[in-house]
Amino acid sequence: MMIVLLQSHTILRCFFLINSRSKMKDSPLVIENSYPVPIAKVWKALTDKNQMKLWYFDLPEFKPEVGLEFQFYGGKDENNQYLHKCKITEVIINKKITYSWLYDGYEGKSFVTFELFEEGNKTRLKLTHTGLETLPNNPDFAKERFAEGWTYITGTSLKEFLEKN
Repeated sequence: MMIVLLQSHTILRCFFLINSRSKMKDSPLVIENSYPVPIAKVWKALTDKNQMKLWYFDLPEFKPEVGLEFQFYGGKDENNQYLHKCKITEVIINKKITYSWLYDGYEGKSFVTFELFEEGNKTRLKLTHTGLETLPNNPDFAKERFAEGWTYITGTSLKEFLEKN
């Protein structure tokens, strides 16, 4: 299944990748956005904690270094906050960053990857979230909730940040 949403200058594509051997719930969540800014500007927004707090989460510690562990609270509202525990597993400057994504006190381990591609005078961001099927059967951890969250974060919050700064 492919969902295509058009947002002003951004084409947002949310793919639920399915292959013949996997069920839809086991497939990775992939969201892509294009921004009319240089790749270095998007990379800095993704990796500079002072910029991240303006569009993503306020992380006390963050540097794009393999092995760095960081954590933060987040959830759909103030009453449903979860401690996210993450560890950076891969960094290719101006191209790719991957980190584990777990919830304190819950089983399961997933991974979030941000990949950047230069396309003329634009930058395409491809976000891939794998391992969602390992998380508990909890409505807050449903693939649809992640699709909503990542779509807002990358398609609205990051986009607006990049346009203003």
